[in-house]
Amino acid sequence: MELVKVFGGGRSRSGVWLLVLALVVGFGGHLCAADDIVHDDTLAPSQPGCSNSFVLVKVRNWVAGQEEPEVVGVGARFGTLITDHEQEAHNAPLAKLDPEDGCTDSNKTLVGFAALVRRGNCDFTTKARVAQKAGAVALLVVNDKQELYKMVCSDNGTFQDITIRSVMLPKAAGNNLEDALNLNEEVRVLLYSPRRTLVDIAEVFLWLMAVGTILSASFWSAWTAKEAAQEHYRRLKERPEAPAEHMPVEEGDPEKENKDVIDINVLSAVLFVLLASAFLMLLYFYMSAWFMRVLVILFCIGGFEGLQTCLVSLLYRWFPKAGTNFIKLPLLGSVSVLALCLSPFCLAFTVGWGYYRLNSYAWIGQDILGIALILTVLQIVRLPNIKVATILLGCAFFYDVFWVFISPAFFHESVMIVVARGDKSDGEGIPMLLKVPRLYDPWGGYSIIGFGDILLPGLLVSFCLRYDWTTRKSLLRGYFLWSTVGYGLGLFLTYVALNVMNGSGQPALLYIVPCTLGSVLTLGWWRGELKSLWFKGDSLEQFTVDVARVHSSAGSPPD
Repeated sequence: MELVKVFGGGRSRSGVWLLVLALVVGFGGHLCAADDIVHDDTLAPSQPGCSNSFVLVKVRNWVAGQEEPEVVGVGARFGTLITDHEQEAHNAPLAKLDPEDGCTDSNKTLVGFAALVRRGNCDFTTKARVAQKAGAVALLVVNDKQELYKMVCSDNGTFQDITIRSVMLPKAAGNNLEDALNLNEEVRVLLYSPRRTLVDIAEVFLWLMAVGTILSASFWSAWTAKEAAQEHYRRLKERPEAPAEHMPVEEGDPEKENKDVIDINVLSAVLFVLLASAFLMLLYFYMSAWFMRVLVILFCIGGFEGLQTCLVSLLYRWFPKAGTNFIKLPLLGSVSVLALCLSPFCLAFTVGWGYYRLNSYAWIGQDILGIALILTVLQIVRLPNIKVATILLGCAFFYDVFWVFISPAFFHESVMIVVARGDKSDGEGIPMLLKVPRLYDPWGGYSIIGFGDILLPGLLVSFCLRYDWTTRKSLLRGYFLWSTVGYGLGLFLTYVALNVMNGSGQPALLYIVPCTLGSVLTLGWWRGELKSLWFKGDSLEQFTVDVARVHSSAGSPPD
């Protein structure tokens, strides 16, 4: 069913650009797990005894015999690397050094204790040597900010003498431990860094969600194109003065009649990537709490449009009269009764998610709105041929790789990963992501995939199905099956790389584009159909004329 049948001529058209904007905002998603456990910073000084990777460390703590919530810190570049085996060790009592900054020799021994010091006044390595000389078995450094800071070594030195395990704690967690010590309560700590599970069920669910969304959008897009062609043929049949296949394209052109479909051209494909890069930089430099609220509002608007469109299209089959009766409303124009009835539910669902978005269960609502938005965008935005697909996906390929892997050379950190995690917005990530909580990961967190990693390959897969239907190809001899298999394989390879890299964020398009676009181009060249794919694509005019000829020879109208 065409969107124009549901909303009227201008209603859905007004929401198209909001959806496209949401597509651009979520254009460059990458696939990643929770925060990286291990991070090897090549820019940090590396000398003998100071070459550890920066490892996230869990700090179990007990105050007056009662276990408190675990604290997460980051291990130092120097000293003994903290591993999962530490969990088997006994916890150690915690005490403050004297003096408390740990910059000069301690006035008291701390044999068997873990030492707590404040950051500042001297190097981290100096604090570690002072604590180690006092007999401490571990060093906890309280940062002066809530963010974690990497404890590195000074230049031109050797640090092989430092063997004490050292961890940087965020300000709030360190203050809580220090307050307990000031009240003369017994505090005990245990440091360990558990390994991630090799495969988490969240990755399976996310894979199924992504592939299922693309399949649903592809069949919806192809079915809509088929209905548009059949409707065009019926209109041509009503003109007896000329055979259907000889009618001018300008008269009843299905592409022109369906104003709710946007075909991407070469220029817009290139501008798309440039605009996405500009928006990503804007997020990186100016991300804040208020900026995040703006993104949430944009996502809610797009999610509302998407959810309403999907529900109306689904329920239209059971309530055709409500879907074809229209009411004129101020500013909105003609709106179907069915859409009007569903609007309160969609609005309540969207507003409810926006209000409760920080709760642990909010990912369910975010995924529902996100999938609905993706389905609607893939219904509205289309690729006309493989030429445009190659330019769009090729640019997106280099875009994803640059902002994940190459950007640290210019910004000292991966811009894409920082934006996706929400490092500069109090930990709240951008909502243009599908995410599933990692149920069996000791570190928790989410497996996430950006909208761009579904939308862009989805445009190609949808095109392949329309092309197969247009040229009446079988499943095996067509391109839809192999592009779908390629997408599933590319996403699987991304998960493999994700686990091999110990949770470090991966640009999914690095693996998906060669498996999808590469498969289609290779098959097209092998079958001698690349020229047709490259220039003609899934032209509805060709489909309409072909349908007309088939049914004229059969002497019956299309079903």
